[in-house]
Amino acid sequence: MLIYRFLTGEDDAAFCHRVTKALSEGWQLHGGPTYAYDGHNKKMKAGQAVTRVAAEQPYDPDKKLVDF
Repeated sequence: MLIYRFLTGEDDAAFCHRVTKALSEGWQLHGGPTYAYDGHNKKMKAGQAVTRVAAEQPYDPDKKLVDF
């Protein structure tokens, strides 16, 4: 089963660390990053989709994606 996550956050070092942590846990980048301006907070927001194969595990909507 292919698992999909979309990581979002302020475009800063903390966001980059979250993506790097996901990559170190076996997630792979899925497409390029996205950016949007948050006019309310006057900051740039970033997003990055990641995927990972979870072999021989049935889908369980109650399970956190990081636990697959």
